Amino acid sequence: MESKVAKIAALYYGGISVGAAVLFILLTLSSKYDNVARIGGALWILLLGLIVTMPIFIPYAKKKFSSQPVSEEESHFGHHH
Repeated sequence: MESKVAKIAALYYGGISVGAAVLFILLTLSSKYDNVARIGGALWILLLGLIVTMPIFIPYAKKKFSSQPVSEEESHFGHHH
């Protein structure tokens, strides 16, 4: 069951990150940047997107699709009391 949750989370954060990288490429097609800069920027956005979205969507997928409880630390990610 845990690998199913991991795959679901990867679809969320991977899809968002790949989408952001593709959007970057599309937005820079008519600019003065060459392909090396364009692809380098897209890879940078992909990497940063993964770093930012992983800790958001892994606890979300665990909470929504798993029978295992989400830890106290994961459930309060990003919430300040």
